Amino acid sequence: MIRCHALAAMRTPMHCMGRQPASSAIASSRSMTSVRGAQLPFRGQSSCLGPLSPHSTLVSRALLVHSNSSALFSSAAVSASPMLAAIKKPKGATVLTPPKPRKHDLKRRILERIEAVKPSKVPHINRQAVSLTASKPHLPTSTTKTDDGAKNLFKFQRELPKLPIPTLKETCITYLRSIRPLVSDEEYEDTVRCIGELLVPGGFGEQLQERLMARDRATSKNWLIDWWNSLAYMSYRDPVAVFVSYYYCFQDNKALVHRPAARAAELIAGAMQFRDLVVSEALEPDFAKKQPLCSNQYQYMFNSTRIPQLPEDVTRMSDPNRNNHIVVARKNQFFQLNLVANGRRLSTPEIEQQLQRIYHLADTNSSPSPAVGVLTTLDRDSWTVARNNLLSVSDKNRKSLDAIETSAFAICLDDSTPVTLEDRAMTCWVGDGKNRMFDKSLQFIVCDNGAAGFNGEHSMIDGSPTLRLCDWILDSLAKGKIDHGFPTGQHLVPPTHLEFDLSPTLQSDISSAVSKFNELKASQKLTVIPFDAFGKNGIKSLRCSPDAFVQMAIQNAYFKTFGTFVATYEAAQTRKFAYGRTETGRTLSVESTAWVRAMQDSSVTSKEKAGLGRRAMQAQSAYLAMACEGKGVDRHLFGLKLLVREGEEMPRLFLDPAYARSTKWTLSTSQISSEYFNGIGFGEVVPDGYGIGYQIKGDSLQFTITSKRGKNEELGHLLLESLREMHDLFSKH
Repeated sequence: MIRCHALAAMRTPMHCMGRQPASSAIASSRSMTSVRGAQLPFRGQSSCLGPLSPHSTLVSRALLVHSNSSALFSSAAVSASPMLAAIKKPKGATVLTPPKPRKHDLKRRILERIEAVKPSKVPHINRQAVSLTASKPHLPTSTTKTDDGAKNLFKFQRELPKLPIPTLKETCITYLRSIRPLVSDEEYEDTVRCIGELLVPGGFGEQLQERLMARDRATSKNWLIDWWNSLAYMSYRDPVAVFVSYYYCFQDNKALVHRPAARAAELIAGAMQFRDLVVSEALEPDFAKKQPLCSNQYQYMFNSTRIPQLPEDVTRMSDPNRNNHIVVARKNQFFQLNLVANGRRLSTPEIEQQLQRIYHLADTNSSPSPAVGVLTTLDRDSWTVARNNLLSVSDKNRKSLDAIETSAFAICLDDSTPVTLEDRAMTCWVGDGKNRMFDKSLQFIVCDNGAAGFNGEHSMIDGSPTLRLCDWILDSLAKGKIDHGFPTGQHLVPPTHLEFDLSPTLQSDISSAVSKFNELKASQKLTVIPFDAFGKNGIKSLRCSPDAFVQMAIQNAYFKTFGTFVATYEAAQTRKFAYGRTETGRTLSVESTAWVRAMQDSSVTSKEKAGLGRRAMQAQSAYLAMACEGKGVDRHLFGLKLLVREGEEMPRLFLDPAYARSTKWTLSTSQISSEYFNGIGFGEVVPDGYGIGYQIKGDSLQFTITSKRGKNEELGHLLLESLREMHDLFSKH
């Protein structure tokens, strides 16, 4: 998803997203046991901490660091192996800085606003009133553990530990090792001096650490969540389309090809039955390695809409008991479809009948209104102004917008017929920008040829809950577990056409939004790379972690393409902690660069290459395991930096070029896997970067590469070449 540099350093790219897909529900890249729809293994969990182990000689010695102990972090100490020498310095970073007036004042106002909101007792997830709320999550009241055997989405919530705060020394040691492949010897020594200043006993670093610990003691949630939701998402002002949203493409239901109304009806029925489980809190919580995960994000799944406001957006959460309707988009028009009539849920055939009415109404409308939905593709400040204008014009507009925002979710009935994987991906990711409402947490897309998928607004929900939602729907449909009901023959009130009164200013805004969106879409390049030679099963037969194997293939392919190494983001979820979301997995390491260089060196034996490769995969697994335990460096440093008060001097570490370079996520990667998907993706996070979403299925792999008109095809070709080379290498050693 493209963001400004400051936010790219802290946002989860769909992906964005802390997700661990399983073969059926949410798969792990590591050893895992899977219970459909409930078992989510942590990414990067491994018993072998390899070279990053806190028990290693280097790290143990480094724990003694003080301001005058830079020798412990010298180039020689880290690069003891000759294979780790001659690390190439990457090219200068390109920084995207969207206009943000009075940046410091904005940050201060946001922080003041967060602190001013007192914790409140939020009702059950089945909320009893339509509300417009700030994005701060709260613990549902129904979180006490129930009797054995009872099903309750929040039954373990109060037992979850708080997100930990690593010690300052732990973070500094891990950080130093993570930046080593990105800097020269001279730059590295300067960063060591910056770390030494931060670690001076009784110094400013310790003051910031104590402030962070005090913040943690003062909250019943965790120290990060309010900052993260606000600064990484709600105050982010670029458009959510491309920059924040992500998508999944579904495998076809071959019985419903060219029957879009029937396809949409079954997806609606499945989604509403999953919604029943969430609203009643009967859904079992997610688990990873038998550990329950935080369920907080499920509150924001249904009847939830992001609302543009200044200086930051908010989340509107509406009572699902009073709002049993969905919004349907067709030919850039919106319709309200009530799914409950006379106290009962419509059957799937009845939903299909109502959708057929919408097709007829929209397709025969001789004077359709301009595409109001395209306004949600604007930057958030422009959309805020346009939305306020829209509300001020007429009561009709207020009622129509209210019906959209309070709906359970959106169904977008596109008049396109995408066939190729790329065309389907672009349809689900952005479409034409007009037949969408990108502020809705959930949008399902169904095309005229029956192709279907999902688009998610990322602000309050990461990938694993929506993966579980979509996988549950598709699996339940495939196995005949959805209750489709039976039509009763009673008269159904036709869907309501949601009309808008548009002033000349609003018509101009819509026209401008269409032009801006078309320009944005044209700037993007998306390439889908399928790979059928082997998948998770084949990789495991080589005694390799599937996720680490793929990550190393990406590293090797990028170096082959560009001849350099760059900071690489991989999403690691922290939902084992209360209100946890994600942490950064820093894939690039001294071990990975040593292996990649060896792969290009004909003088290195295949056995040596295999040994270096396995150490590189162990390092990736170890860092991801630490990140899942809340021991990564990026969120901790983010919190420390925010606690520097106005008038205080910023620690030199945060002004160090190495810090900017190591948080410029030129490669942003995330795994989302389901046997029912044929594509997943999100946008790159820096202008000269690449977003790589990938699936690890049982017997195949698939990659989606996005960029701003970059070398997608070349990178994809070399990625497939790397996968084949690695399979040959590790099958022998």
